[in-house]
Amino acid sequence: MKKYLAIYIGKEAELEQARKEVDEGKRVMMDPEGMKPWLDWFKAHEDSVVTTGGPLGRTKRVSPEGTSDIRNTLTGYTIVQAESHEAAAKLFENHPHFTLLPGNSIEIIECLDIPGR
Repeated sequence: MKKYLAIYIGKEAELEQARKEVDEGKRVMMDPEGMKPWLDWFKAHEDSVVTTGGPLGRTKRVSPEGTSDIRNTLTGYTIVQAESHEAAAKLFENHPHFTLLPGNSIEIIECLDIPGR
């Protein structure tokens, strides 16, 4: 089976609200009740989930020019295994990421082997 990285993508306006909630110490998604649909999804797909992953925080970019703080719309990740890219994508249909955060998306990326390893 191949491995796939699922990246949860948010909308900028919703991310601004989430950042504000984090700064104020009242992040809804970290509430056990808010996490229940996610935990149910992981349980339903436990044979495919390799790494549950988790939410993503603030970002730093490192380049030859140095290190800087940046912003993006990545909100979390999960690693799954599946027979094909299509099968991996199908796992995420009706995922709680869509119902809890309408307008968001999930990108499914195949994890390739490093040549020679």
